[in-house]
Amino acid sequence: MASTETTDPTADSSVRDSAGLGGLEAGLDALEVSATGRTPFRQTFVNKILPPLLAIAFVVLVWQALVSFKIVDDPTKLPSPADVWGEVEEAWLQGKLLGYIWTSVSRGLLGFLFALAIGTPLGLLVARVKFVRAAIGPILSGLQSLPSVAWVPPAVIWLGLNNSMMYAVILLGAVPSIANGLVSGADQVPPLFLRAGRTMGATGLRGTWHIVMPAALPGYLAGLKQGWAFSWRSLMAAEIIASSPDLGIGLGALLENGRNASSMSMVFEAVILILIVGIAIDLLIFSPLERWVLRSRGLLVKG
Repeated sequence: MASTETTDPTADSSVRDSAGLGGLEAGLDALEVSATGRTPFRQTFVNKILPPLLAIAFVVLVWQALVSFKIVDDPTKLPSPADVWGEVEEAWLQGKLLGYIWTSVSRGLLGFLFALAIGTPLGLLVARVKFVRAAIGPILSGLQSLPSVAWVPPAVIWLGLNNSMMYAVILLGAVPSIANGLVSGADQVPPLFLRAGRTMGATGLRGTWHIVMPAALPGYLAGLKQGWAFSWRSLMAAEIIASSPDLGIGLGALLENGRNASSMSMVFEAVILILIVGIAIDLLIFSPLERWVLRSRGLLVKG
């Protein structure tokens, strides 16, 4: 007897499609889990820690070779790494090293926070109000290109040799960069986002907070990094030029003291400490912020 069962090709196709979609979904889930998993320390060490350590070792090796082989045989021009390390060790044993660093870092970070509090609303105002942009937008761009050291003499005349002068120089150096970074980020917000926000009632300050700021975050973060760089350089210039016992000795003043004493070991000590602080701030503050922004947008690539 012939079988009465019939095969529905449509049903089979639906089953196959469901299985295929299920497999695809499982594969995407597995990909997401593997992409967001914790990176092994060995891989992090090899890819992120070891390369800069090797670069530093290479620089020190070349530096030592220049001294050892008498390529530069004048210690007043190029001291040996051991001489510089001896200067650092002496400052540490005298209890002065951390004081040098803290004096400058505390001023720099506090001044940067002041610049952040001023530059952020200023940037939003310039980005969102056409008249304000036309009035002060070019001035901000001009101030950003002005060397920060140019503000030290007028700040000293206006405010005297005190911490207020230091903070004024930092503000004048950092605020334009922070504001311009936010303006640049806001200009790159897709108009569709703004229209969608207005449709959902996100207008005025609500639209700025929920639509403009999150979308402008990459440009804003770039402005913050540049603002910190200007803050740090402005502070170093102010400490070098305007020295006073009442201001204490920061890294810029240490650099100037080394020049006055014709001590290249002290000069190199100050330069290396300034460099280390700049790298540490980037690694501890701005690099995690950048990774967070990239991860939140699904753009963080491992490796």
